[in-house]
Amino acid sequence: MLSHPVMPAPHSAVPPASLRWVLSYLMREKRVFLPSLAALFITAGLSLAFPYFLGKLIGGPSDALANQRDPAEVLAQSNTVILQLLAVLAVQALVAFFRVQGFIRSGESALNRMRADIFAHLVRLPMAFFQEQRAGALSNRVSADLGVVRDTLLHTVPQAVRQSVILTGGLVFIFVASWKLSLIMLSCVPVVVLAIAFFGRRVKRHSKAAQDSLAEAGTVIEETVQGIADVKAFTNEGFEGRRYQRALDTFLAVTCRGAKNRAAFLSFIIFALFGTISFVAWHGARMLATGQISWENFAYFILFSIFVGASLGSLPEIISQLQQTAGATERLRALMDEPVERGGDGDADGLTGALTFQGVGFQYPSRPGMDVLDGLDFDVGAGMRLAIVGPSGAGKSTVFSLILGFNRPTRGRVCFDGRDAAMFDHRALRRRIAIVPQEVMLFGGSIAENIGYGRPGATGEEIRKAAEQANAHEFIVALPEGYGTQVGPRGTKLSGGQRQRVAIARAILADPAILLLDEATSALDSESERLVNDALERLMRGRTSLVIAHRLSTVRHADRILVLNHGRLTEAGTHDELIARGGTYRLLVETQLL
Repeated sequence: MLSHPVMPAPHSAVPPASLRWVLSYLMREKRVFLPSLAALFITAGLSLAFPYFLGKLIGGPSDALANQRDPAEVLAQSNTVILQLLAVLAVQALVAFFRVQGFIRSGESALNRMRADIFAHLVRLPMAFFQEQRAGALSNRVSADLGVVRDTLLHTVPQAVRQSVILTGGLVFIFVASWKLSLIMLSCVPVVVLAIAFFGRRVKRHSKAAQDSLAEAGTVIEETVQGIADVKAFTNEGFEGRRYQRALDTFLAVTCRGAKNRAAFLSFIIFALFGTISFVAWHGARMLATGQISWENFAYFILFSIFVGASLGSLPEIISQLQQTAGATERLRALMDEPVERGGDGDADGLTGALTFQGVGFQYPSRPGMDVLDGLDFDVGAGMRLAIVGPSGAGKSTVFSLILGFNRPTRGRVCFDGRDAAMFDHRALRRRIAIVPQEVMLFGGSIAENIGYGRPGATGEEIRKAAEQANAHEFIVALPEGYGTQVGPRGTKLSGGQRQRVAIARAILADPAILLLDEATSALDSESERLVNDALERLMRGRTSLVIAHRLSTVRHADRILVLNHGRLTEAGTHDELIARGGTYRLLVETQLL
């Protein structure tokens, strides 16, 4: 589940701020949206023509019988009324055609803008934000909330406007027909409003819980698919099935609890509204019998009362959807309010690659008081090759995270060419850094697209040259589709050695000043290791290179070696110096942990 500060639970019914946020996107499409909205008011108003003309058809002949009018005159009048009604319905249908088109076009365009803005903001959030999120939960949550907003924009909003116009117009007509009966009928409105306030809160609370539990179920699917190899290796298909079933059971239980409130709300509305209409019809019949109201006015009153009752009867579903939308938009707005990464405005184009850690300490926000790094000091000259070794949990990956600016030091400074990292624009700085991780993550596109990720806009020739330098060109052209070969989800169609060489080609194309290597050969066979090492040698030439080392062959050729333990720098020197010193490094070598 998402952490509470990111997606707070909404409290107000339909917060004006949430409504303004959604409307701000619709108003960007105002050239389509506003005419469609006007058309919606027109079609809703024309809907009232149906009970009006129907009342004339019913009331006219009845009055004619009472007044002994000429039947031919009555038939002629009926023909005129039905033709007028058909003409109004034709106009309504024509306007509705353009209204529906316009609403869908403006609504979908507004949603596309919303999706683009949310994604653009999401990818600019700091790594600390993503470190607090459960894998898959964020995308499922955003997708579910945007789905709710979409349903509201395309369906609920037009329905709400239409029913509001019909309700208002219908009330005017029934007051004209009989103000006494109207007052009797409207006596139920305060009761309905109180019921909406009471049940609405419960409906919204259960709707939010249902959305959260459904997102949880989606997260189980995403995590299972991502780790399908481990699921199958440990024969945990049944376990994952049960985990998903538990999530679905939770969703179903929450939905059923919410259904009770919605059903109670709807049942109350049906009883209150139609009970009131029945009582009014009974009272009206008595007024008709005593001559207090004409048959035509009584017919008008009954027909428009049915329309008013139907409009009020649609309120539960409309209010319920608006309650869900209020929660969804507040969560989306809370996400948009999350602060993006901030850095300086310094340009990094001229960086030579010199790097300094000055008394750097670091603690993860979720683990205050626990130092991951403690007073780390070291210098790396431009073009130098530095190896970082140490046991698991020593802080090696955290060093890379601080260099990339994914996290900021709790104390001390990270400097590039003698300037504090905070002075640089973080995106400009990262363009001068490239990383080849131990576990290469490829995107589900072609090999060419994955290599080109190192420098978007690179030409096919530049991609090919990078692949040649990475010892990847030969295996790529041997594939049936060459550089257009699809790598599959996370690169699963390529071997480990092939993925590493694609990652190296990507780094070569980026042409960085600083290179970060998380021992790219630790899980490869000897032939793949030879090809990857050869490519890495070419990649590191002339660049500042920091290597998290797991193999002695990598460490031995480094200009300097740092030994970390529990976040502290315990030893530093060349391979020969550290062996002669007889400390932790020598122990790691002798026990073949390097």
